[in-house]
Amino acid sequence: MANKDKLSILLVEDDENLGMVVKDVLEMEGYKISWQKDGIAAIQDFMKNHYHLCIFDVMLPKKDGFAVATEARKLNPKIPIIFLTAKSMKEDRIKGFVSGADDYITKPFSTEEFLLRVKAVLKRCYNDISGEAKNVFDIGKYKFNYSNLTLTLGGNTETLTQREADTLKLFCINRNQVLTREMILKIVWGNDDYFTGRSMDVFIARLRKYLAGDSKIQIVNIHGVGFKMMVE
Repeated sequence: MANKDKLSILLVEDDENLGMVVKDVLEMEGYKISWQKDGIAAIQDFMKNHYHLCIFDVMLPKKDGFAVATEARKLNPKIPIIFLTAKSMKEDRIKGFVSGADDYITKPFSTEEFLLRVKAVLKRCYNDISGEAKNVFDIGKYKFNYSNLTLTLGGNTETLTQREADTLKLFCINRNQVLTREMILKIVWGNDDYFTGRSMDVFIARLRKYLAGDSKIQIVNIHGVGFKMMVE
């Protein structure tokens, strides 16, 4: 397993006091921590950075921890996830594990037990995986490299803007599924006001143009709901 000082953890906890305590405890152990306080911010962060472990509170504003875990698993199926929750119901634990949890810690908990369980998950998960998030996607005849901001078809390569790449990556991890306008706007732009919505429409029109070289790829408008990238 990699050294602790090279391991990055995404912590998502909306409780200010608990979040600060958990962040401080993990940083004292040598981990690099990014702390987010709602589900949308968590997805934005996870899309753009590489993490070795995610620690998600279940009850989060904007998008709950189970939904965030599902999105994270689409990006990186092997990312280890620990849920924090005040609930101890059997049904919640089952839902947590179905959502991809490697462990499930019920509040309140001791810092000693918490750290032992974090170390146990990391040790178990990093015997045979790299922890790298998926950043290269095959879209029909195209190859999309999110890290390099490139979209390639044959010998032709288009360089995307960061926002174009963020939008296309969101479509890639949700291909053949409807994405609501609100979700795209909040994850990629950070808000969903009218003017931002008009900007998004322009970006999606550009993506359609970039992908026009393969007739089996379509970004369709689902009236009143959002968009779907369909790949045959």
